Amino acid sequence: MDINAVINAEIELLTAIKNADVPALERLLHPDLLFNMPDGQTITKQFDLDSYRSGKMKIEALEASDQLINIIGDTAVVSVLVLLKGNYDNQPVNGVYRYLRVWKKSETNIQVIAGSCVSV
Repeated sequence: MDINAVINAEIELLTAIKNADVPALERLLHPDLLFNMPDGQTITKQFDLDSYRSGKMKIEALEASDQLINIIGDTAVVSVLVLLKGNYDNQPVNGVYRYLRVWKKSETNIQVIAGSCVSV
């Protein structure tokens, strides 16, 4: 796995999240994705995509910093600090979060297979 491919995929993912770009998210998220939310809930790719499709998730601002990337064979582990401002189902989602994402290389591209997010 190439570190530049991971950096570019991270940029593409954050842009897709900010713009609620469901086709891009569909391509970047693995079908078997499991993601742990700050409240302890584990969500799937379908749940995540549905939150953007329905308009429940709205991001006003998203700023990433303090990114660390470890490449392990055909997998990359990314830790990144994200300043987030928006709302989910009309409830504010504002704060700084530490995301951990696991990217896996497939035949055609790399996709997020797992992740978690904690408030910091």
